[in-house]
Amino acid sequence: MPSPRRNIEGRPLGASTSSSSSPGSPAHGGGGGGSGRLEFQSLLSSRASAADHTCARLRMSESPVHRRGSFPLTGSVPSQASPPPLPEEDRMDLNPSFLGIALRSLLAIDLWLSKKLGVCAGESSSWGSVRPLMKLLEISGHGIPWLLGTLYCLSRSDSWAGREVLMNLLFALFLDLLLVALLKGLVRRRRPAHNQMDMFVTLSVDKYSFPSGHATRAALVSRFILNHLVLAIPLRVLVILWAFILGLSRVMLGRHNVTDVAFGFFLGYMQYSIVDYCWLSPHNAPVLFVLWNQQ
Repeated sequence: MPSPRRNIEGRPLGASTSSSSSPGSPAHGGGGGGSGRLEFQSLLSSRASAADHTCARLRMSESPVHRRGSFPLTGSVPSQASPPPLPEEDRMDLNPSFLGIALRSLLAIDLWLSKKLGVCAGESSSWGSVRPLMKLLEISGHGIPWLLGTLYCLSRSDSWAGREVLMNLLFALFLDLLLVALLKGLVRRRRPAHNQMDMFVTLSVDKYSFPSGHATRAALVSRFILNHLVLAIPLRVLVILWAFILGLSRVMLGRHNVTDVAFGFFLGYMQYSIVDYCWLSPHNAPVLFVLWNQQ
């Protein structure tokens, strides 16, 4: 004989129906059957909360914040705090840009090549016997001999054309000293480690390396001479060779790196353009020529 159908509480279906229609049921104003309905609603709410908890766990497992090896979720879902952001300098070190990598590679190549070419940096170097000749060449590109020589020639000149050329050469030399000292004070790049500080007449900014003042002066003076003096072709070739060998000697003596000399050549070439643009003549600077003529 089939068993009677039972409701959720395990009671026979007929009993629950009769109890619900009894005078004590809520339909008749009584409270006997209200407990069954309350238990039924609490059971449904507990099942709904369990389902919500399972869905929350699934969402947390699919979230990108969830990581393998984290603590299991218990009870309520805990809020995971995001890690603090890295400082700006750390982010730059961890994710360097292409420009930063290129500059660091260029710096490494520059230091390596400068050390390889510093064959006259000391007496014990591979070309240490050529060091006195290189130091003599260093004096030929120093600023003091060029300033004194220009002032002497200017005092001995008796033509307006010669004085005009020499006056602008003097202006170019002073401009070169000013710009090179300013850049050295701003950049403050140290000289190579294999350099010996035995240079001829150094100043406070001469302890810095960038740019090379000798290379700047060599490019400036050679371009000035080639544009304002009438020279034969062999002499013009000698002027160009002097400027090139003077720049190379700065690396061979260990005074500068390769990039210091390269930028020095570029700066000296551009300095002549400034001098040519601001060319001093008796027409635009008559006071200078009148004062020098009176002396």
